[in-house]
Amino acid sequence: MHSRNSPLSPEIWLNDLFACKAVQQGGVIRRKARDIERFAGMGRFMQEIDRRGYQVAENAGQIVIFCNRSPVRWLTRQRNAPLSSKESGPKSFQDFGYE
Repeated sequence: MHSRNSPLSPEIWLNDLFACKAVQQGGVIRRKARDIERFAGMGRFMQEIDRRGYQVAENAGQIVIFCNRSPVRWLTRQRNAPLSSKESGPKSFQDFGYE
């Protein structure tokens, strides 16, 4: 949710975000998810992404914005690996082949 302590309105912050050179050239930008939530709110941000026809990916708290309408093609295969060390559980030397 947008922070009331921010000196910028969500609209100004979003306008500044999408006014950068990389966006104008159809490139890729990234921002912390925490900052997007703080300055604009994720819902408002996603509305703007949809309006522009862009695509977004999230990884480890980072939001990657593809500022064009080209398809995104993953070059790595999808893995069913745990998302964090909490999900994978504790490890011991035996897990790595040591006795």
